[in-house]
Amino acid sequence: MGKAQLIDYLRGELAISNSAIAVALRHDEQDAGQLPMVLWQYGLVTLEQLELIFDWLEAEGA
Repeated sequence: MGKAQLIDYLRGELAISNSAIAVALRHDEQDAGQLPMVLWQYGLVTLEQLELIFDWLEAEGA
């Protein structure tokens, strides 16, 4: 499972905006693989959305 699939999930299932994802990706470069946490830390997803993301990642085998 790659970052592109995660981004597709964020856009398609959770309706996270492209600008929110872009902000998170800029900060994610420092710590690869932490995109969901970066989104949450910057207030771009709710705690409930963060849990959904982690559930999805687990289901995808990431």
